[in-house]
Amino acid sequence: MRRRIHPALAAFAVVTFLFLLGPLIIIVGTSLSDTVFLAFPPQGLTLRWFENAFEISAFRRTMWTSFTLAVLGTALSLLIGIPAAYAMARYRIQLPRFLGTIFVLPVLVPEIVLGFALMKSVATGLDTPIYTTLLVGHALLVLPYCVRVVGASLAQFDFSIEEAAVSLGCPRWKAFLTVVLPNIQGGVIAAFVLAFITSLNDVSISIFLTGPGVSTLPIQLLAHMEQFFDPTIASVSVLLMFVTVAVMALVERTLGLTFLAK
Repeated sequence: MRRRIHPALAAFAVVTFLFLLGPLIIIVGTSLSDTVFLAFPPQGLTLRWFENAFEISAFRRTMWTSFTLAVLGTALSLLIGIPAAYAMARYRIQLPRFLGTIFVLPVLVPEIVLGFALMKSVATGLDTPIYTTLLVGHALLVLPYCVRVVGASLAQFDFSIEEAAVSLGCPRWKAFLTVVLPNIQGGVIAAFVLAFITSLNDVSISIFLTGPGVSTLPIQLLAHMEQFFDPTIASVSVLLMFVTVAVMALVERTLGLTFLAK
């Protein structure tokens, strides 16, 4: 016999879904509005604001900057995070426990404080180029996600397999690449996706580190809002949402989200 869902529970589920999807529906509807100002429900339907988003050179330039920063920053954080997670999982008895806390400090510290500290110490103190400072900031921002997600995969790994490969004459670095890394592939991909999306949409750190000629798309959106309040902002937001959904769909299509959860 099928159990009936209590009406109150069903109503609560509907309200929760509306709360989560409501802002997204409003943004999509606003981006299609045939008005020169933000309006919802849309007054007429048009795609001209999406065309306008690609016609504005500042959006095209900052969109490319945001994508390259997200990819390079995530790759840099993975190069640091994977060995760090491996060391903490492989040698957790020998290493002090506070190391795990150090790698999550960028999450514990407010992003505004972290952005200001990077501006004073890296951008101003070391006179580092703007793009390099942004790259360091984004890599530092997503490093905790890489360490934690990869570390969760390594916690389920049996290191005796690696030891067996080493005992058979395989160099330790090669055993890591051919034995350990393929077994934590799901965690690495999950860390990359999470870090990429976080870096792509970052505002709090980027607003301190951008400068003349170098900016990111979210910061450019804020600058555009100061002068124009048209649906172009909503259309760019929809494009960012589409990129996020496309990345998740690609991962689901190729590997499956259940694989990433391993």
